[in-house]
Amino acid sequence: MLAVGLTASVSAAAGLPAMAEDRPATTAQAPTPAPAEWGACPADVATAALPYVLECATVQVPLDYAEPDGEQIDLMISRMASTNPEKRRGILLLNPGGPSGSGLTLSTLLASKGLPKSVRDAYDIIAMDTRGIGHSTAARCGFTAETPHFGNLPPFAVDEAAVDAQAKIVQDVAEQCASSSDADLLRHLNTPNTARDLDQIRAALGEEKASYLGYSYGSGLGATYDAMFPERADRVVLDSNIGDTHLNQDVIRLFGPGMEETFPDFARWAAKRHGTYGFGRTPAQVRATFFELAERLDEQPLAGVDGVIFRMGTFGFLYSPAGYPKIAELWESVLADDEAAVAERLAADAVEPWEFDNALTVFLSVSCNDSDWAEDVQHYQDTVAADRAEFPMFGAAGANITPCAYWPYEPVEQAEISQEGKRNILIVQNERDPATPLRGGQLAREQFGDRSRLVTVDQSGHGAYVLHDNACALETTTKFLVDGTLPKRDVSCRAG
Repeated sequence: MLAVGLTASVSAAAGLPAMAEDRPATTAQAPTPAPAEWGACPADVATAALPYVLECATVQVPLDYAEPDGEQIDLMISRMASTNPEKRRGILLLNPGGPSGSGLTLSTLLASKGLPKSVRDAYDIIAMDTRGIGHSTAARCGFTAETPHFGNLPPFAVDEAAVDAQAKIVQDVAEQCASSSDADLLRHLNTPNTARDLDQIRAALGEEKASYLGYSYGSGLGATYDAMFPERADRVVLDSNIGDTHLNQDVIRLFGPGMEETFPDFARWAAKRHGTYGFGRTPAQVRATFFELAERLDEQPLAGVDGVIFRMGTFGFLYSPAGYPKIAELWESVLADDEAAVAERLAADAVEPWEFDNALTVFLSVSCNDSDWAEDVQHYQDTVAADRAEFPMFGAAGANITPCAYWPYEPVEQAEISQEGKRNILIVQNERDPATPLRGGQLAREQFGDRSRLVTVDQSGHGAYVLHDNACALETTTKFLVDGTLPKRDVSCRAG
């Protein structure tokens, strides 16, 4: 999951929109970066890309765009070169969302899942580790497996006392980041700076324009890039939308309705397999089993798995129908009180400590730096109570307090979507998505207006184009990327 203050003269020169009121002017014109020099990728990237071959390069960009000639940081980018240079029309920048985790092999992931050859002919496909991530200059707060705040999602709060307890935890987390050796880097991790980085990458590659494909939080980054650099943004695809240019509590609270809208697909799947799993013969019975197991684990955790982790695990596996058997494995283990099986399930999903630290650090930094977050614990008690009632499966997670309530840095800027400009925005959205529900795509469509078209896809999961198999979504999005054909009207894609 999931903007720039300028003087008027610099804003006009850079093609940037006016920022929200009361945002300080902080940005100067960045110098043109040195041309990218392609070479071999790091061994872990090259191995992960197999059977495809990537080239990698490092682009230097300002840590602080207010001091463009000051300290520089590294961005590592990868290139899947056009498979037909005669048909090549430019570059396609990719972002996998988050904001966390490496994106260097997103191009090869999409290729392995069927990214059409026509797209691979038309573009050099450029993926990257954004500022703060992985092989770029990386940020770490020093989190370990023992850190109580253990993920990008706030924990499900069963009552007001749980919110109070979480407030103490996240205050410590924010203070840990503020006192870390990377604190100066953390304050410059935000969506506007990442959008500036995209344009520096474009310049380093010698391109006048850049097309863009971003998923989840990447939809907000793409909207920001288009807002900040409208003359340079070419064809922009925003998939699985957060509904705006930045992260805030409203975006995180979408997890509540997202799970309510997506869970019925799993419930129907499980009900058809009652003879195998025994979760219920009807979707309603499967839903009741979810609450039964969650409440059982609230009272008596199993192998370290409490109701919080159970809810979060079920939510995470809803990202794709391919995850339904994993939900079933988790539930079966809990029903059988099988501690060994539950522990094995958790071990299978473990990540390296360094990756965990890096990913959580960047997610928090971007989320907290992008927006003003409420600082009053009572506010979060109120939002948790409201969302627990309206979205009982997971609403009390997304509405819970995060380290952003105590973050040491104030947000500086936000880009604003404009309905004026080129008709160059294609919004792609699954109808049922646990993390970025349909409302996010609808909000993006409303904000972009007639500059955009919305493609809604009758399927479940996170990520529509290529990541899930739908012929209509594939054809519509591919035509736009290759031919620039924006549909005459919004498109509704049937299942399959």
